[in-house]
Amino acid sequence: MNKNRRDFLKLTGLSGIGFATAQTAFAKPSGFIPHPQAVQKHIQKFNMSGYAAPKLPVVRVGFIGLGNRGMAAVERMNKIEGVQIKALCDLREEKVSEAAKMVAPQGHQPKTFHSNPDAWKKLCEMTDLDLIYIVTPWALHTPMAVFSMNHDKHVCVEVPAAKTIDECWQLVETSERTRKHCMMTENCCYDFSELLTLNMARQGFFGEITHGEGAYLHNLQEYVFSKDRFYQMWELEELSKRTGNLYPTHGLGPICQVMNINRGDQMDYLVSMSNNDFVMGEMAKKLAADDPFFKPFVGRHFNGMMNTSTIRTHKGKTIMVQFDVSSPRPYSRIQLVSGTKGTALKYPEPARYSKDHEWLTAEEYKAVEEKYTPPIIKKIGESAKQVGGHGGMDFLMDWRTIDCLRNGLPLDQDVYDAALWSSVGPLSEWSVAHRSNSIDVPDFTSGSWKTNKPIDISMKEGGNTKVLL
Repeated sequence: MNKNRRDFLKLTGLSGIGFATAQTAFAKPSGFIPHPQAVQKHIQKFNMSGYAAPKLPVVRVGFIGLGNRGMAAVERMNKIEGVQIKALCDLREEKVSEAAKMVAPQGHQPKTFHSNPDAWKKLCEMTDLDLIYIVTPWALHTPMAVFSMNHDKHVCVEVPAAKTIDECWQLVETSERTRKHCMMTENCCYDFSELLTLNMARQGFFGEITHGEGAYLHNLQEYVFSKDRFYQMWELEELSKRTGNLYPTHGLGPICQVMNINRGDQMDYLVSMSNNDFVMGEMAKKLAADDPFFKPFVGRHFNGMMNTSTIRTHKGKTIMVQFDVSSPRPYSRIQLVSGTKGTALKYPEPARYSKDHEWLTAEEYKAVEEKYTPPIIKKIGESAKQVGGHGGMDFLMDWRTIDCLRNGLPLDQDVYDAALWSSVGPLSEWSVAHRSNSIDVPDFTSGSWKTNKPIDISMKEGGNTKVLL
């Protein structure tokens, strides 16, 4: 065959049953996974990159999902000027009551929804809401976000925003049609170190950036098997049914912002490989021996311990993203930025920067930090640390989002970022299942990446929202 691998995949991806028959034998990790990219002739209805919605001096917010992260999000929003917490929803009535009691001292009197699995729809149908904050299991993210936008609401949705390529397109098409923001709450883009690196990149410290590395390496064995940590064991369900880079956005998001992905460059194709599971299956067996609750998980094909996905961009640059939640290793998102004039590496901490063969000394690092610390950290960094949330980055994210909405400014993350960063999950699943063949990455911007402007967190405008400590 004279076609190269990528041309072959393009052709066979459209050839239906013949392709499936030929490739099924290769799909050892989790059975046959069909090509996730149907022919998508998307015509952009409206470019949401750089879009500034009308000002909202008061942002009326409703929350769906009040588990670990949801409750923390309510607590953070309770400390931001110009926010009215108008509605709360969770299946568990006690969680709704807890959140309502938390916000009462600030004068919030939210409507409450609970118990009924469809109660969230009643919240979305409220006419006195501007923003819906979705913090639910992954499978509900896209349906809830789409429903919310269709009911005239902006959306903040937890990571990943979508599980399938079709869901990614649903988010894009709905946001463009309704002209409602769909921001994935990728908090790691607001980590102090990542913001410093982004500002340094904007100021030319690294020269032209040619390569980036991100990851989510976090030993979650005890968490995912905990009956208390993840309501209805939804994350264990995900890890026991899929094989790939299932949680790419924490490591990928900041790298994409630094490399201007969707805003000057675009992902071209991806290759992904996973090793086997050597831990989770055995843990399920061990727990099931003493507790029948875990018996349904025995014998399942758990996600491999390490997934490594590599991406090449249209401008010939590369990105590596890793995912491992079962190895006993220190936490890391890597965060390596490599350019023609310099390098950054966050993990293992402390973060380091280099201009040549050696890392900067402590004194040199301090000088760089003083020179390049971005305005958002100078303004509310200390307040963010007091409020908390992964060291303050969660609060920075929420404060910045509300400040942009109140001042009619574009959000730092748009629907194209939500779709693209999330798409690495299903694309990696397909590649793993097909002997690490490459697969094209959809262009959710429909070509507008060539002219979209890079994000700007210089805070030349806005920044007038107070922190309520």
